[in-house]
Amino acid sequence: MIRLTRLNRSEIVLNAVYIERIEAMPDTVVTLTTGRKVHVLEPVRTVIDLVSAYYRDINILPKLHDAPREE
Repeated sequence: MIRLTRLNRSEIVLNAVYIERIEAMPDTVVTLTTGRKVHVLEPVRTVIDLVSAYYRDINILPKLHDAPREE
């Protein structure tokens, strides 16, 4: 789950697995797989970083130090 801030400054916690698209229009709009759109204050890059961190936490993405090393 990731914490974001709606335009009215209220907090929303989203399950990042259900994020389909993140757009800047000029507000950041997070579109879920259900079609629901959430407008948030965080910039696109921040949302991407939060999603990536969440994926690493639940082992969907490997941690950088766990990546295989080339020899």
